[in-house]
Amino acid sequence: MYVIPLGGLDEVGKNMNLVQYRDEIIIIDCGVGFPGEGLLGIDLVIPDFSYVENNKNKIKGLFVTHGHEDHIGSIPYLYQKIDKEVSIFSGKLTLALIEGKFENLKMRDLPKMREVKNRSKVKVGKYFNVEFIRVTHSIADSYAVLVTTPAGTALFTGDFKIDLTPVDGLGTDLARLGQIGEKGVDLLLADSTNSEVEGYTPSERTVGAAFQLEFAKAKGRIIVAAFASHIHRLQQIVTIAESYGRKIAIDGRSLVKVFEVAQKMGYLKIKKDTMIALSDVENEKDNKVVILCTGTQGEPMASLSRIAQNIHKHTKIKEGDTVIISATPIPGNEKAVSKNINNLLKYDAEVIFKKVAGIHVSGHASKKEQELMLNLIKPKYFMPVHGEYKMLKAHIETAIATGVPKANTLLGLNGSKIEITKSGVKIKGKVSAGATFIDGLGVGDIGQTVLRDRQQLSQDGVIIVVFTLNKETGKIIAGPEIVTRGFTYSKDSDELIQGTVEHINEKLAKLEDTKIKDWQPIKNLTKEAVAKFVYNKTKRNPVILPIVMEV
Repeated sequence: MYVIPLGGLDEVGKNMNLVQYRDEIIIIDCGVGFPGEGLLGIDLVIPDFSYVENNKNKIKGLFVTHGHEDHIGSIPYLYQKIDKEVSIFSGKLTLALIEGKFENLKMRDLPKMREVKNRSKVKVGKYFNVEFIRVTHSIADSYAVLVTTPAGTALFTGDFKIDLTPVDGLGTDLARLGQIGEKGVDLLLADSTNSEVEGYTPSERTVGAAFQLEFAKAKGRIIVAAFASHIHRLQQIVTIAESYGRKIAIDGRSLVKVFEVAQKMGYLKIKKDTMIALSDVENEKDNKVVILCTGTQGEPMASLSRIAQNIHKHTKIKEGDTVIISATPIPGNEKAVSKNINNLLKYDAEVIFKKVAGIHVSGHASKKEQELMLNLIKPKYFMPVHGEYKMLKAHIETAIATGVPKANTLLGLNGSKIEITKSGVKIKGKVSAGATFIDGLGVGDIGQTVLRDRQQLSQDGVIIVVFTLNKETGKIIAGPEIVTRGFTYSKDSDELIQGTVEHINEKLAKLEDTKIKDWQPIKNLTKEAVAKFVYNKTKRNPVILPIVMEV
């Protein structure tokens, strides 16, 4: 059989793996990535589905480890390419969150949702047997997935940590993982996010103790920014707020949705009169209010960012407020998070963030937990997934330290075909893999050329040169007129603009004698002349757009 990662290797996000045996394929997860600074205007990044689309008749099921965006966010886009009859298998909460994804895109024709629990076994197609094994993570209903075919077995840990005192009492099923290890696993594919972090990841319960201390000290309102999907943390915040007699108002579309779904399913337990509308916060005493909001990563339009800039419709930050940011910045978001913190401090709010121990713990296994997983499973072959290249390398070193032979470790990339046979595991070939960009309603219509143009526009602006051409004679009867945007302020650059116009006229005078009626040579000559002239004068490379109108 083949394991084919289409995302999640040499990157954080858009996790997706295929498992193929003969004429059948199953999919493990289908997540999104979030655009970095270079992807101007891009909303989301999803895997390249071309291999899936080319083999869509072979797909027998989608198996989802848990409900985080980097594991479920691309599912509606996947189902625009494959048969809606392909069922989705996952935990109850994850399925509810997936359903919400389809609703957001106004897709009413939903695939079949098949709920699973710990140790659920599913047979799909002729060859695949799949088992779900509970693990702890920063969201409920998280599972590892064991895939068995006639050729061998592969265990996908999904995102995991080994929390021995979980908030909901449902710990990692170490007993079952040990049994699976005893039976034998050909290939282990394990979460590498914290592979460079020594020791153990602290229990989620420690966050509750830290919140308890901050609530005890707070004299005014408490504003908490947290991940919407982190239900165990939300439950702890709710419970502590209730113990201090504080009402809770929530702000942020994703938070509102999760509260609605999780409460309905019994994952969140809230007393009857705890929740109030955000618009009613001003009617309560400051020391009796908690505002729970989104924006832990400094997203410009998220609730916390608007509060920090004092442009929020209902809430203004003020002296005496305590703001708790219960998250660690994702790489690339540090500047945006720091900007929010600085803005909040300007209004004399007490800001509790990353540097204060205890208000956030990771949902991913550190080195010691990774060692424990490797010792439980005792895989013949090991391949790290879910991480940047340095994380994958560090995880391989951990595997070797636990006794996996170096020759039996694999460092794959997105698109690698990992072949599993009775005689061994090796990388054999490659399939098409990469990234597809989502911009508004457009899926895949933005490529590298457009991104380069956006980059150039963001750095040097644009110069538009407008002519009017006599269709019969080919003579220029008006223009050139020059308009600039993002290049230089026109009132302060009359001399430069006038010089550019004169340079264009000088170049075009030679064309007029030839009586060319086709406007394309005029556009080409103008573009070349303006680019050279402007660069010589300013050392900038704006986008040049000649526009020719015929009359």
